[in-house]
Amino acid sequence: MSHTETHERSLLGFWIYLMTDLLSFGVLFATYAVLSPNTAGGPNAKELFSLPFVLIETLILLTSSFTVGLAMLAVFKQAKQQALIWFGVTFLLGLTFLGMELYEFNNLIAEGASWERSAFLSSFFTLVGTHGLHISVGLLWMAVSMVMIWKRGLTPFINSKLTRLALFWHFLDIVWIFIFTIVYLLSYV
Repeated sequence: MSHTETHERSLLGFWIYLMTDLLSFGVLFATYAVLSPNTAGGPNAKELFSLPFVLIETLILLTSSFTVGLAMLAVFKQAKQQALIWFGVTFLLGLTFLGMELYEFNNLIAEGASWERSAFLSSFFTLVGTHGLHISVGLLWMAVSMVMIWKRGLTPFINSKLTRLALFWHFLDIVWIFIFTIVYLLSYV
């Protein structure tokens, strides 16, 4: 089997994985939609969330989607240093996003609004936490990929892995847009 056929098969398999992950997030969104009104007399989303904070968080993640695109353009040009720089910038943006998410979680828990407080908060922490876990996996994947680029260069094998990494990262950005809209924006309506 040629490298192109192997790449196409693994890419198809990865698309199938992304679709199953999308189904998982769909279940989490549905759960959130059903449970979000159930605050057990506690705070609701509008009382808890800081929309300006989450908007900055969102802009950081969307910028990381742009920079991973620039990284992939560098990969396609076989520009190793540019690819490393843009993946590095993407990594830092993703790390900043994750840090902000953990900061938000920490503040909510410190205010007594943990996942144990209500069905609303349980579904919130599960949905947003699952996205954060995916971001963590993406960051680990990106770090390993940068080491591989540094040591081995931009080989067809590595480029194939980087294509899947970029798809995963864009997928997480799309999921976040839905989280931002459904969890945060709709709480102000």
